[in-house]
Amino acid sequence: MKRTEFSYHLPPELIAQEPRERGRSRMMVVTSGDGAALIEHRNFADFPSQLAAGDVLVLNDTRVIPARLFARPRGAMKNPIEFLLTREREPMTWEAWCRPAKRVRMGESVQFTDSLSAEVLEKLEDGTVVIRFAGDTAEIERIGVMPLPPYIARETPRASDAESYQTVYAAERGAIAAPTAGLHFTRAILDELASRGVEIVRVTLHVGIGTFKPVKADDIADHRMDSERYEIIDATAAALNRALDERKRIVAVGTTSVRTLESAIRAGDGRFRAGKAETSIFITPGFEFQATGAILTNFHLPESTLIMLVSSFAGVETIRTAYAVAIAEKYRFYSYGDCMFLTKAGDP
Repeated sequence: MKRTEFSYHLPPELIAQEPRERGRSRMMVVTSGDGAALIEHRNFADFPSQLAAGDVLVLNDTRVIPARLFARPRGAMKNPIEFLLTREREPMTWEAWCRPAKRVRMGESVQFTDSLSAEVLEKLEDGTVVIRFAGDTAEIERIGVMPLPPYIARETPRASDAESYQTVYAAERGAIAAPTAGLHFTRAILDELASRGVEIVRVTLHVGIGTFKPVKADDIADHRMDSERYEIIDATAAALNRALDERKRIVAVGTTSVRTLESAIRAGDGRFRAGKAETSIFITPGFEFQATGAILTNFHLPESTLIMLVSSFAGVETIRTAYAVAIAEKYRFYSYGDCMFLTKAGDP
């Protein structure tokens, strides 16, 4: 398929610039089946009513790190050198985007604070650098800036984004972007889901470049995803396998949860196994979903791997129609925007 088949025009004013109060976003419910999809307009507060006792809700509990760091200017430089941490290779060693990259050389050391520096180990062909930190890495939390996507315009970083760009259940540090479908949840809504008999489990996929790297190939089959790390614990694997055995619906919160589920079930030959792994799975139309029964997701950028994933689940024409309706109804788009619940006819 061509990349342009996943394009659409979005009026800029529909790109959410501010987070809405958690639990108060709009939610489009899209039910696809053999005929035309059914589209309903609801609020996220209604989400628990969309699930049934026995459903298994899968959350990605990755925690966003303040991945934008600014090294002190050197010599005749007037501006700091910006590093965006993109992938942890091993403790203390990260791949990073650097701007301006021409200002750093292999073997050089850059200074972030009096107690934190980094050595440039490599400069890769795609412009990525590899740096190894030295000193007090706790300084990263103090001086780092939350890596908001570029479509959220900020003249200066806000301290409040450290909370608003993080799910209420975030636990495992390592993401450089939030699993944004999870931003809608409050603890009260999670409690309500549990009281209705919904089983809530957690996986961890550290969101990295693979999730949001632009698709540049005209033919999407030529795109290659960067790998991202994920982990499934024993209790989660057991719950998911019970759901498979008992034909319970597995509901994924966000595309990162989908990618974790569909990667893990393939790695386990149809079963879930606890452990850590990496995935570069690219889900496009024609993909056979083996685990995912429904998806809660935000509205995604045109021609992105994320809109391709949701189109694979609900159908390309269904997503085109749903997005056109969302634009007409002035839903808010992208990370701080509204959400949609994708389900199948005959589900609860």
